[in-house]
Amino acid sequence: MSDKESIQTNHSRRNFLKGATGAVVAGVSASAFSGAVQATEQTVDWRSSLGKKNDKRFWNKVQKQFVLDKRTTYMNIGTTGSMPKHVLEGYEHNNKLVAKYPWDMKGEFGGFPYVSDMIADIAPGFGANADELVLSRNTTDGLCSIINGLHFEPGDVILTTHHEHVAATSPMNVAKHRFGVDVIEVQLPVFTGTENVTEEDYVQAFRDAIEAHPNVRLMVFSHITYKTGTTLPAKAICSLAKEHRIPTLVDGAHTVGMFALDLHDMDCDFYAGSGHKWQCGPGATGILYVRDNGRRLDEYWSDRQNPLWLINSSLSHADHLGKQMQMQYVGNDNYPAKQALADSCKMWDEIGRDRIQERILELSHQCKTLLIEALPHVKLYSPNVEGLTSGLTTFSPFDDGTDEQRLISFRDRLREEYGYIIRTTSFKLYKEDVYETHALRISTHLFHDEKDVEGLVQAIADLYYSF
Repeated sequence: MSDKESIQTNHSRRNFLKGATGAVVAGVSASAFSGAVQATEQTVDWRSSLGKKNDKRFWNKVQKQFVLDKRTTYMNIGTTGSMPKHVLEGYEHNNKLVAKYPWDMKGEFGGFPYVSDMIADIAPGFGANADELVLSRNTTDGLCSIINGLHFEPGDVILTTHHEHVAATSPMNVAKHRFGVDVIEVQLPVFTGTENVTEEDYVQAFRDAIEAHPNVRLMVFSHITYKTGTTLPAKAICSLAKEHRIPTLVDGAHTVGMFALDLHDMDCDFYAGSGHKWQCGPGATGILYVRDNGRRLDEYWSDRQNPLWLINSSLSHADHLGKQMQMQYVGNDNYPAKQALADSCKMWDEIGRDRIQERILELSHQCKTLLIEALPHVKLYSPNVEGLTSGLTTFSPFDDGTDEQRLISFRDRLREEYGYIIRTTSFKLYKEDVYETHALRISTHLFHDEKDVEGLVQAIADLYYSF
């Protein structure tokens, strides 16, 4: 062991022992993780490296922060992302510290004071107060905590859409069978490449549903639908819900790390997002936003005793601690993973979330435009319209959208023969449809460049004409 490594190891050990004296309420000590992170911090000063708006050298520097396999071009971030180098190194180092000093894992409240430090670091980047954010396990964890915890009664209506992920439909189904709740699906407009779709069309769909169902007690919808990659006008939908005193729960699985979010400005009541997708944190990490600690829910649901039961908590009985601590504490936690998520978020904040969003959407626009030019019969299900577009591009190169096996074969050959990794997806164009439409889905992210997009579309075209 070198002198430098010996000093770092001894310093980390002293920090752990100091944490055990009571400076930390539980879990791995804050000082221990701080020391570990300092030893593996990124060396790039992003704030002084911003350069020009479309500086290729800057984005090349970003690409070099990732350890993705160079033999393939990974474009399925909508399923899972990839940790930056310094985040991965810190995660590995912190896991070793936990393994080396397990006796420091003790205390009364599971390390929450240190998690609160992580939250304080990243909350401003999401337009949230530190006491409104919980570091959860994933989007599903957040959605289930809210939907399964609400004090529903028979006849209540949950308004949702026909393009939601099972992370939301599953707990809504539980509420339906457990409490007699009616789950009503809004028919979303679906872009098919031939008609104009506007933000107002989506707002009107929710407005019509509210008028048709007077007892709506909750609205659940995706900020970006994972099926087609359509961005819903979340702020306008939340404003509509507010007019009718309906709380909103937004599935933000694909926005955290893709978009520059301002949750206060959106004015939703709850927002659940993933840490492992576009934010490029480790698996089993996410964020859950509870607006103003749920006070508006208490106002809207004043007819219910305890509107939100904190079912996913070991401190649900301790109201004096506040909802954030209660919801944060679920027993022993994966503190290295949460620190890794916070480190990734801080990198995004330093680069600039507005800048990242702009870059992602530029590449997405290029992808959609080139697909239309390259394929004569392409079915594009993702609107290439400002305000409705995202980093996801869902399409089919074939006229027939019912042949799932053909698309699976196309996807597999695209990877095996050309090295591009995308995924298949499926959805109903209309909620009454018996059969689903099948398609392919591309994700463009900050570690891609224009050549990646051009190469992918060229490979898709080559494969299409030889298929």
